[in-house]
Order: sequence, then structure tokens, then C-alpha cells
Amino acid sequence: MGIDLDAARVARLRESVRGAVFLRGDEGLAAEAACFDPTIRHDPDILVAARDEADVAAAVRFARENDLPLRIQATGHGAENPVSGGLLLITRDLDALEIDKDARRARIGAGVRWAPIIEAAAAYGLAPVTGSSTSVGAVGYTLGGGLGPLARSHGFTADWVRSFRVVTADGELVAADDVTNSDLFWALRGGKGGLGVVTEMVLELVPLTTLYGGSVFFDEDAADEAFRVWADWSASLVDQATTSAVFLRIPDVDGPPPPLRGRSLFSVRFAFPGDAAEGERLFAPMRGAAPVYLDFVGEMPTTAVATIHNDPEQGGPSWIRGHMLDSFDRALADDLLPLIGTTAATPFLAVEVRQLGGATHRDTADGTAVGGRASTHALSSIAADPATFGDAAPAHAAAIAEVLGDRISAVTNINWVADLSDPAAFRRLWPEEIFDRLSTARAAWDPERVFAFGPA
Repeated sequence: MGIDLDAARVARLRESVRGAVFLRGDEGLAAEAACFDPTIRHDPDILVAARDEADVAAAVRFARENDLPLRIQATGHGAENPVSGGLLLITRDLDALEIDKDARRARIGAGVRWAPIIEAAAAYGLAPVTGSSTSVGAVGYTLGGGLGPLARSHGFTADWVRSFRVVTADGELVAADDVTNSDLFWALRGGKGGLGVVTEMVLELVPLTTLYGGSVFFDEDAADEAFRVWADWSASLVDQATTSAVFLRIPDVDGPPPPLRGRSLFSVRFAFPGDAAEGERLFAPMRGAAPVYLDFVGEMPTTAVATIHNDPEQGGPSWIRGHMLDSFDRALADDLLPLIGTTAATPFLAVEVRQLGGATHRDTADGTAVGGRASTHALSSIAADPATFGDAAPAHAAAIAEVLGDRISAVTNINWVADLSDPAAFRRLWPEEIFDRLSTARAAWDPERVFAFGPA
């Protein structure tokens, strides 16, 4: 499979870039293209591992001149489908990070993960509006919007971007902010792809050193009642607090803490960036909902934010299905329990419901392209056994979707969607007016569709 590339052109590309260039079949390509999910194996015609912005520009020009669709990968967390041709551009080594403590801003390279940003900002009493997993690449996550532990208090991460540096489809490096190329700046905050290669973003940081947060776990006998209480309790929670609820089936393997291994549990996550005493008062109803098996909620430094969700740091097989919801209540919780509860027969390792609202409902003054702002909740289901990926996981996800029914939002968020190939589903990733404006921006910035994104 694949195409034959002109050897002389490939040689010139290799001479012009600092990073490595691999052709299909070359030793080292598979390792360079590795994804967080090892079951996703990319097989591009050519791969460029960029070391700097000049390498990115050279790769884009090569793709355009050779009529190759170009796809971009940094940390590999967002890969849901294998790349089977074209040029794969790896931006992992664009890892520059600078903190301007006076301006309260972080300059972040395309390959930087959240963990070093959190650590560097904390030295100055600052914090980014981060994702729940600190091993995820910050730029790719933010381009889709970004919903993390501070979502209700601080909104989408994209709301805090102040500028981008972008290599466009003609291989030129441009700035994009609220003054310069403002249409591109708008589109990149939520539009995700098909616009250019972001090599750097500047993110405004918030003054925050501690928060009251963490997670509690309820054992199997207490799980159902705790889930019902969570549905009621979260409905009246103040906007400054963010919470989610998750049913977990933790395998008896090395990695998870011994008290969690081999157990079916229900966990409530909580984050309140305010006074610890007030956070404790707000969370008290959940502690009283049912007997608590493990309690890890308390005052913590912002550097411990990843412990709220405890997402895996090491990659593994995964099949994910996500929905945005227009509402969630005790009645829906009851209807879902036979499918997702601790005693349910399910292929899913985890099913999580995140409460949205608060700042996620409010767009910035200058506007962004983020989809899903109107939703009140997000639900995601994750399977980890590849044997279930073909039939069992999709079938169970369909059963969950049937129960959710008309509560599933008409518009969702692109970070919650695995497959971008269906034109009708692709349209539902943004409100109609945003979708149309994004289409105009993509046509203006990438008229030849150099950047492979969305339905063919």
C-alpha cells in the first residue's frame, strides 16, 4: 500500500530539516509514530519528526508539493484511528516552555504536556486551566476546547488562550491573536484542525496555589445510592465547584493502588478553587451519602491536580464513546444503573458523568469556536479489552445512548468524538453558525486541503 515518493525530493527534505524523516518500512518509524493507545498503529507514506518551526514549514511545503494529506501528532493521546498514508508530522520535540510571571502567561510549545506547565507555573503562585490528565499534550487538547477539573469555575481551556504561532498551508509562519489574523485565532480556539500547524500557544494563567479537591470511593454495596445522591447534590452545587461521577471496574493487575485492584467501585471527583473550609462544607453531603470506602478529598497544592481524576499515565488499549447531555437527574441515574452500575454486565472499564455549566456556558468577550457550551453534562464510556472493541463495546454504548435518548445534546464537542468521517456527525460538533464560520476559515487558510481533517 502507499505511494512511491521521488527519492531526490525526499533527500532534499532530509537535508533541509533538523529532525528525522522516515519512509514507510524504515526502522524507527513505528516508535516515532507510537500512540498512547498501542492498538492504533500509524502507517504513513512519510513521517517528519520536527525539531523546530522551520522543520514544520518544510514538512508542510513537502506535503503540499507532493499532494500528500498531512496529519499532525504530538503526544499521541488523541489518536483514535490509524493513519494509513500521506505525511505524518510529529511535533513532540517542540517542547519550549516559558513562564512570564508578571504578565501571568505561559508560552507553550506544541509538544509540551500539562505536567511541566503546572510545575513551572506553581513556582510563581500561578496555575493553568488544565485538563484532568497531565500527561496529555496541552496544545492539541486546547484546540478542541478543553474541559478539566476547573471547568465550571474557569470554563474551557481555550478561553484562556491569548495567541498562537501557526504554520499555514503554504508553509508560512504567522501569528494569530485578537488583533492579528483574528479570524484564525477565533477558529483555533475550539475548531481543532484543518487550519494550520500550531507550533506554540500563549496561555493566560490564573493566580491559584491550592484547591480543595480529590476523589472519594464507594464500594459496591453503597454505589447505587451514592450515584443517586450525586445526581441531586450536584444539581444545586455552586458554579465555583466542579464534579464528576464514575463507575470503575479496576483490574487486578500491577499499576492501580492495592486497595483499588480487582474491585468494582463508584467514585466522585471534586474540585473547588476556594477556601478549604467552604470546600469541605460543600462536599459534606457526598461524604454522608453512603459509607465511604476511601476518601482522598482535601486541600491540595495545584501541582497535585492530576490526582483528582487519577487518569493513567501509561498508555493502553482503549475504545471510547462520548456524549454531551442537555440534562442529568436522579431519574436518569436510575435508568442508567442497570447498564453502568457496579453490578451491571458491561465491557466498560469506566463510565463517567461530568457536570458542566457555570463558566463553560459563557463564551469569551471576543468569541471562540468551542462546541458544546450549551450542554450541562458530558458522559464518556471507556473499554480497555481489545476483544470487546468490535462488538461488545459498541453494542453496550448503543444501549447507553438509547437510555440517554433525547437528553443527548444536538451539538457536542470535538474532544468527545472519536470518528470524524461521518459528514452529518461532523456538522454536529459545533452550532450551525460556528460550523459555517469554521468552514469559511478552513477554506481561506487551507484552500487545497493540505491538512487532512474531517470527512473526505
